[in-house]
Order: sequence, then C-alpha cells, then structure tokens
Amino acid sequence: MKEFELIDKFFRVRSHQRRDVQIGIGDDCAVVNVPQGQSLVVTTDTLVSGVHFPENTPARAVAHKAVAVNLSDLAAMGAEPAWLSLSLCISDVDENWLDEFSLGLQELTDYYSVQLIGGDTVKGPLAVTITAQGFVPRDQALTRSRARPGDWLYVTGTLGDAGLGLDMHQGRADVAPKHRNFLGNRLNYPTPRVLVGTILRRIATSCIDISDGLISDLGHILTSSGCGAQLAVDKLPLSEAMRDSVGAEQAIRYALTAGDDYELLFTVSEEQKGNLDLALTSASVSATCIGQINGVQGKLELRHGKDRYEFEGQGYQHFS
Repeated sequence: MKEFELIDKFFRVRSHQRRDVQIGIGDDCAVVNVPQGQSLVVTTDTLVSGVHFPENTPARAVAHKAVAVNLSDLAAMGAEPAWLSLSLCISDVDENWLDEFSLGLQELTDYYSVQLIGGDTVKGPLAVTITAQGFVPRDQALTRSRARPGDWLYVTGTLGDAGLGLDMHQGRADVAPKHRNFLGNRLNYPTPRVLVGTILRRIATSCIDISDGLISDLGHILTSSGCGAQLAVDKLPLSEAMRDSVGAEQAIRYALTAGDDYELLFTVSEEQKGNLDLALTSASVSATCIGQINGVQGKLELRHGKDRYEFEGQGYQHFS
C-alpha cells in the first residue's frame, strides 16, 4: 500500500468533520477559520516507542494517548480543541495495526469534536507527532505565570496512577487483579480535562497539566510566577488502587514524581474558592487542595501535617 492510499483509507475517510474547516486532508495545506474574538492556541507533542510508551502497547492506546496529551496541553491553557495534524513514522505498513490506530484516533477526535486536517507519513522507527490547535477567548488564556502569594494550589483527579500502571506493566509492582484494568487505563488511556480547563479560565490564576510529575510541573509554575509554595503531601489525592498496592511512602513518591497522569494543577485565589467548588460540581470533576503559594521565590517546601517532609526526587526529564 502506497502512502496516499494509506492516508485515504485509514485517516481521511474516518476523520471527524467540522464546519470551520475549509480544506482538510488532501491538499498541500489545511485551511481553517478561527472564530471572531478568539485566539488560536497551538501545541505539539511527540511520542516515541520505548520512551513514551512500551513497545508492545496496543495501537489503539498509542493513538489515544498521542491525541490526549495534546488535548491536555490545550486544556491547561483553557482552550477548546478544534483541529489536529498527525505525523506518523512507522517501520512498515501493517494494516491491522493501522486499522486499530486509526480507530483509536477516531474515538477521541469524535468525542471532543476535533478534526484531523493533515499531516505526514514516513518510514522509520515508530513515533507519533501531533500538532493540535484550539481557540480561547481573546486575552483569557490560562498561563503558568500568574500565580500569586496566598493563592491555593489544587489538582484534579488522583496522582501517580500512570506511574504505578507502568511499573505494573513492566513487572516492577505487584498489583491485585481488581486494580489492573484501572491502572492500565490510567497509563494507556489518559483523560484530557478539557471541560475543566474551559471552566478554570474564569477562576484560576495559573494552570499546567501534569505530564512529567507533580514536583517538576509545579516547579514550572513557581519559576514562571516568581513564587514559592508549601505542599501538603498528606493531602495528595490517591486512588484506591494506589492505596491498596503500595505503602504510604511509596504512594507519596508516585504522586510527587510519576508522569503521564495528565491531571490539571492550578492555583486559585481565596476569593474564588467558592466559585471553584460550585463550578467543578457542575462538571462532575473532583479537585483537591494540596497546598498554597507563597512569596519565597523558587522554593518548594513539603509538609506532612505540621512537620517538614524530607524528600529527594524529581519528575521525568529528557536528556537528564
């Protein structure tokens, strides 16, 4: 099967269709319409086999995760996703693999009303690059740089599950059978918090998605905002699977350093705490207050109750 036959069979035909796309797959470039009063938000992520996902990960999961991590970036900016481009590097044309991959892509793009508008296919080691575009009302984009001393620090969902799921998959963690499906899904099928992101742009002062671990990603907010923070490790939200599978200290380590959770970490002023609780209730999403921003620039202090919590560890970093 030749390149353009592959694109037509597995991607163009299955692409979600949006009215704001003038020209999609099949031309040299895509042409789209940005709504009046909106700003364009663009993000790109690459997933490489053996680095971002185990080599035997199902094709459907590879596609889901590749889309989800980009939508999570848009969510962290408060943006509504609209379009994406796909660059797919594969070693050969395995039609069964491509069928599953394109179905995984279709499932998530249909759910979030996102259209695949172009891209590229090349031969080589398995890697997936997606550029996602969305829009946000002008001057309302969430950033990492507006946290202020006194703001409260929140996180959606539970932390560390994807890291535990990876260790389970690689035989480094013993997990009860009843938790294996949950942890496997947290690793392979993350949920981008798109609705929460659009809610937070009216409430939060700063936001980031957790891709490299809580400590690492919180550090980006603190650096960009010129602030410090106190983090309560005894308040970290942990799933039942996490609590049942490892001890308390190991659970804290997963929650602080494991990546791939794609939850939103954000700050909220004292005045907006009530509005936050009400808004998240309407969205059926939980968020946990895990600390507070302070004015000690660049310093993160960990506490367990009233005691200082000593911890050495960082999130994931390429080239480290």
